[in-house]
Amino acid sequence: MRDDLSAIFVEAGERDPVKAARQDFRRPPPKKFYGHVGVEARDGGFALTLDGKPVLTPARAPLIAPTHALAEAMAAEWRRQGEFIDPADMPVTRTVNSALDGVSRAMQATAAEIVKFAGSDLICYRAGEPESLVAAQNAAWNPVLAYFREVFRAPFLCAEGVMFVAQPAEALASIEQRVTHEAQKPDGALRLAALHVMTTLTGSALIALALIEGALSLDAAWAAAHVDEDHQWRLWGRDEEAFSRRAARFNDMRAAYELYAALQG
Repeated sequence: MRDDLSAIFVEAGERDPVKAARQDFRRPPPKKFYGHVGVEARDGGFALTLDGKPVLTPARAPLIAPTHALAEAMAAEWRRQGEFIDPADMPVTRTVNSALDGVSRAMQATAAEIVKFAGSDLICYRAGEPESLVAAQNAAWNPVLAYFREVFRAPFLCAEGVMFVAQPAEALASIEQRVTHEAQKPDGALRLAALHVMTTLTGSALIALALIEGALSLDAAWAAAHVDEDHQWRLWGRDEEAFSRRAARFNDMRAAYELYAALQG
């Protein structure tokens, strides 16, 4: 029985994710090679097992979650596989692999990349017209900015159009402190991996942080990240191909959020 995932999952950081997705689409999916999926207490955490044998990551590290909830979330993905294994249908497992094999070795760089998003955050760049889009952006984004201004004393500036605006040092320092707080937890690599996924999918560190802070629900965070696209669709009709891609990204977003939530116990 295969105990490592190197033939199924790509080692974190090994190749460009868009190119990888295209290549994996062309490659025949691996056939399911196990019958029973379990979770066992092991080495101070909870190990995913296939037919009673512990699973390893692509880099051959033990695939052990710090909480039973997270291990069960991975197990659920493996249980729902059919005749063939679809890595695209296993976003929690993919992100855990990324955390253990990649993020854990690049904590500072991963945290810095999240903070970098805040320096040119999506919600700080506003449309000047039409009025309906301006109103939609204000409704979705102003409460997020107000939250960080009031709770974190982080005053972010907004600009109209795409002209870059430098954010106040104290605002970025506050975000850096918040991200560092996540990184310093015993399960910091997993937290950073989940936060990084949510940040890159939304294009906004502030939306991602507001989500884990509880200032936004998952649906509200996802809607806030797509105000402009939704406005275009209301005017011109929905692009079905783009809608399908967005649905796939939302699955990854939800998985990252559920991963983060599962770390709470």
